[in-house]
Amino acid sequence: MSEHQLRVDWPACKGHGLCAELLPEVISLDEWGYPIVHEPVKGEVLAMARRAVKACPTLALRLTLPA
Repeated sequence: MSEHQLRVDWPACKGHGLCAELLPEVISLDEWGYPIVHEPVKGEVLAMARRAVKACPTLALRLTLPA
């Protein structure tokens, strides 16, 4: 199974923190409320990551496959 990477579009991100609420296995927040992605997305976490991408109010998250 391939690993996906979560990418943050920094100019678009406004630090709402919804991604970390929906995907705490992979994302935490820094002291200003911006996401820190800790690891690639794989396995059963992938479906939750897709949900977090769709739920982002500023569309600042995307899932990519490694090059």
